[in-house]
Amino acid sequence: MCRNITTLRGLEPPATPEEIDAAARQYVRKVSGVQATSAATAEAFELAVRRVAEATTDLLAGLPPRRQPPRTEPPLRRIRTTAG
Repeated sequence: MCRNITTLRGLEPPATPEEIDAAARQYVRKVSGVQATSAATAEAFELAVRRVAEATTDLLAGLPPRRQPPRTEPPLRRIRTTAG
């Protein structure tokens, strides 16, 4: 469904809250069809982002370690790497 959301499990160092939040925002944007919030959508959108981020944090904490690292880095790490 969301091919652009990168795998956060198995990152070294582990996924940061900012990376989890970015993935949650991307997911909520995709399923809601809301690209930019308005007064009518902001509250529901932000609540969904918080809930998805919390669920993602719990999921990552509960899964066993990966045998191999993910194939790609999350976008926030790519930006930091290229900014040097």
